[in-house]
Formats: sequence, structure tokens, C-alpha cells
Amino acid sequence: MKNNITLIGINFYPEDSSTGLYSTQMAEHLAKKHRVEVITGFPYYPEWEIRPEYQNKFRYLEEKKDDIAIYRYKQYVPKDPTFKNRIIHLLDFTIGSIRNVFKVKKSDLVICVVPFTSSIALGLLLAKLRGAKVWVHIQDFEFDAAVESGLAGEQKGLKAKVFKGLFWLEKKLLSKADLVSTISYGMLEKLETKTSTPNYFFPNWVDENFIDPKKATRHELMSSEKFKVLYSGNIGAKQDWDFFLQVIDYFKDKNNIEFIVVGAGAKKEWLVEQTKGYTNVKHYMPVEYATLPDLLCSADLHILFQKNDVIDTVMPSKLLGMMASAIPSVVTGSLESEVAKVFDISKGGYFYDSLCFTEVVNAIEELSIHNELSTTMGKNARTYMVKHFAASKVLSNFENKVQEIINNTRKKI
Repeated sequence: MKNNITLIGINFYPEDSSTGLYSTQMAEHLAKKHRVEVITGFPYYPEWEIRPEYQNKFRYLEEKKDDIAIYRYKQYVPKDPTFKNRIIHLLDFTIGSIRNVFKVKKSDLVICVVPFTSSIALGLLLAKLRGAKVWVHIQDFEFDAAVESGLAGEQKGLKAKVFKGLFWLEKKLLSKADLVSTISYGMLEKLETKTSTPNYFFPNWVDENFIDPKKATRHELMSSEKFKVLYSGNIGAKQDWDFFLQVIDYFKDKNNIEFIVVGAGAKKEWLVEQTKGYTNVKHYMPVEYATLPDLLCSADLHILFQKNDVIDTVMPSKLLGMMASAIPSVVTGSLESEVAKVFDISKGGYFYDSLCFTEVVNAIEELSIHNELSTTMGKNARTYMVKHFAASKVLSNFENKVQEIINNTRKKI
């Protein structure tokens, strides 16, 4: 018998990066055995602009993707996503989506994807209306991340009181869920400080048959014969772009190494402006998802520079694709983070504290010279990813947990 499952989250198809990608693949997997409906926004990420093909649509839109019913609300999208503007963005989506909640006539399980935390409120409303269980899946502790990345500014006076209220609301909403999952063990530890609700480790995944270096061909953006250092992903506040600027400045006279930045985001224009005087940096917009494996596998080295104070609020999903490509990575961030542990175990690259500038540039130089070391690290990275984060394994475990929750619901009726 098919069950009725509702997914609520602002990011969804046709967004094909970050949370939107995983929510879409989650819904597609569930739709193989269940009836799935999605309450979401209009696609806008990572450009922070509603996509051209959706701009002239009505405020409320109903679509179908295969067998998945999609209810959209055209949310406010700020051109300058400051913390204040993001709050307006969040509130508009939440209030505007209430109407779509009432369009769902049957639901056995509601899966609320965070961000936004306010998606939980929509899920609790739907659960009350339809007698469903509520599963909260946290991709990002958005309030913690805003503080730790510096996006929210200094916590004083009224702002400190606002954040105290937001964290209180977060705990209140989480406590009303039946299950809360998140994507790393470090985030599970943080979760346990916020709620006693039962939790579940539900990591992001990588399709090892999609990102497969044996199938990949050289991407047109990576045609150079130089040593190609690639960053592919969102260009936002969570990455340490000041550190990136120091690194490219160090290599500005090294003609054999070039840096390629592929992505969009809130800091894209700023970064392009900051690197105007450098000939060793190239910028491109995101590639089509179908060609992403070619891009990732055509690099000689991946980089991801994170700020030290962003510890376990975020487990970068882009890391899975980077490592699945069988190309080594140089990553910075907190040595206490989940990512640091992954690199220590996998031996798939180098991880450094974000103050270790000399070590980072030395690592890039070393890998640009020693092909055998680079190849070994790349193989280690892919082996680790396939073993722990293969889509077939993660989504199969997820389906079992979904069935368990729904069956428990029936026993109590």
C-alpha cells in the first residue's frame, strides 16, 4: 500500500545544487514507492534571483515532476541577501506557503527540510490537519551558521535578544517533531543540545555511478594544460574568500598553476571585482548538472576554504562530489570539525586550520609537482566516499526509516 508523504522546503527542482539537489533526489526516491507532494518556493538558488522561466508565473503555481505534485509560492528574493533581508525572505515564504499546506488532503508523514527552520511550523500545521508524523531534516543550522560565519554581525543589544528568541523558537519547534535528522555526527551532537527528540544520522550522498572518473571526459572549461585548481559551488559568506585572495596572490607569478572558480552566490560579484587584476584566476557561472562530473574530474586539485569558527553547523555537500571525482582536495577550517575527521581518516587530501597559510600553499605546490601522490590521494578520497556515502546505501537506509515511522504511526491509531 502506498503512503502519502509531504516534503516541505524552499529549495527544490529545478535547483540542482546544495539543498535543492538533495531534496529533489529524496522526493524522487520516495516517489518510487509512495505518493509524494512537495510544498516549496520558486527556484532562485544559488543566483539569489528567481529563474527567468519562472519570473512571469503567478504567485501560486502547481506543477508535476513525474509523479510528484509540486505546490509553489513565489517568495521574496533579495538581491542583497544580508541577514535582515534573509529574515524577510524566510517570513515571506513561510506565510505565503500556508495556503499551499491546505492543498495537501492526505499525509502520513511530513518531512520538513531546514533551512528554513520555519518549515517546521508549516509541517506541524499540516500534521495537525492530516494526522501525520513530522520528520525534521536539518541540512544547515541556519541561526548558528549566521552567527559563526559573521553574516549576522556582532551580537549586542537588540540583536542579541533577537537571536536569543530565534534559538528558543528553534528548540520549541524541534521538540514538537517526532524525529530529527541531520547530515553529520558533529551536527548530531549539536542537535542533542537543542532537543531531546529522537534523532537519526541521515548524511548527504553521492551517486558514484554519476560522478565516475572512468566515464568522465575533459570539460571545456578545463582545457588548459596548466595545473588546474578548482572551486565549484556556492560563492557565499560561509567560505573564506579573504584566504582565497591571499592564496592566489601568492601564486600570481607561477605560470604553471591557475585557479578556476565555477559558481554563483551572494559574494560572486565581490569576488570577481577583487580578482580583476589577477591573470591566474578564471570565473564561470555554474555548469549544467549533467556536465558536473566532467568538470569535477577534469580538475587537478579541489579547494574549499572555510572559516575556522564554522565548525559543525555545516557539512559541505560539495565535498562529496569533490572526493568522488578521485581528485585530491586542500581544505581549511576548524580542526574540530567533521570535515577534518573525514580527511584524517580518508587520506584523500590535506586539511588545515585556516590560519595555516604557508602549509596550504606548500600543499598546492607539492601536489602540482608530485603526480603519484596526487593520484594516490584521489583514489583514497573516492574509496572513502563510495564506502560511506554511496546513494544506494544512504537512500536504502532512509527508506527503511521512513517505513518504520509510518508503521509506528499506524500502531498508535
